[in-house]
Amino acid sequence: MPPDFAARVVVWQRSHGRSELPWQNTQDPYRVWLSEVMLQQTQVSTVLGYFSRFLQRFPTVDALAAGTEDEVFGLWSGLGYYSRARNMHRCAQEVVARFDGAFPRTAAELQTLPGIGRSTAAAIAAFCFGERVAILDGNVKRVLTRVLAFDGDLAAAAQEKALWGLATELLPPAAQRGDLAGYTQGLMDLGATVCLPRKPSCMICPASELCAARRMGEPERFPVKTRKLRRSAQLLWMLQARDAQGRVWLEKRPSRGIWAGLYCLPVYESRSALVDRLAPDARRTVHDGRAFVHVLTHKDLHLHPVSAHFATEHSPTETGSWFGAGEWPALGLPAPVRKLLTED
Repeated sequence: MPPDFAARVVVWQRSHGRSELPWQNTQDPYRVWLSEVMLQQTQVSTVLGYFSRFLQRFPTVDALAAGTEDEVFGLWSGLGYYSRARNMHRCAQEVVARFDGAFPRTAAELQTLPGIGRSTAAAIAAFCFGERVAILDGNVKRVLTRVLAFDGDLAAAAQEKALWGLATELLPPAAQRGDLAGYTQGLMDLGATVCLPRKPSCMICPASELCAARRMGEPERFPVKTRKLRRSAQLLWMLQARDAQGRVWLEKRPSRGIWAGLYCLPVYESRSALVDRLAPDARRTVHDGRAFVHVLTHKDLHLHPVSAHFATEHSPTETGSWFGAGEWPALGLPAPVRKLLTED
């Protein structure tokens, strides 16, 4: 193992790492947990506003547990990966029900809660309770695989397990427990600001002299992960129905599938299926909007908006409700639906 790696990271973090983010410099597990969930596959710049709004509405885990899923989705709307919001709400309810509103103090117990994986649990336990446990999110994997020139394929569970073991060996010694939070934050900061996926800034990296990948001259070769996510495409037609008062018709999506649990425009597999469901008077007002592509993790959605006007007493679908301009912005809406309604 490279000597002094942890010590170098700690020293670097004190002078060059990030320290002004609103979820830093705290041992409040609620705030650390909230930030960790929001930061999964999401940029810091995007999370900042959401984090502040969440704390205003839900300042404690008890407040979040008492809130409704619709409220949570409404505040989350636009962050994407909505299963995070659903698990976050369930997690808050379990913290209140099982632990009297106090987050467990160990990574092992934290992992028993919905939506908290091994790395998130370790971050909470390390930052808030000083437990000597390693984190291994995407940024940290990149830093450690490069420092160690770890070329195991992380698509294989055995190789990821091996990297977890090495990450644990690299932790500051138990006698230097006070360095644990700085080391953990330092790894996150290095991955986010220095050891980038493309063109890493090796010249300013505190671990540059220890980095095996840099000595090999090919840091971008790491981490190794061969399994590629199979992408698919889907065509959907979305009914943008308006009534005489200018309200829009929205229905709640099923609890499983795309945009589960969110409010959405009625969705159809074809234009003809959409038009066939319209009353004759609404059919005469049909107008095709501009099609666009919305990219999800696993598929591209080719969305075709179709607008139509309805008499207020008519319902475009069997389930749903009319929502005015002062009502729908607070709902949990898929990003493309919010975009359509905002631009309309």
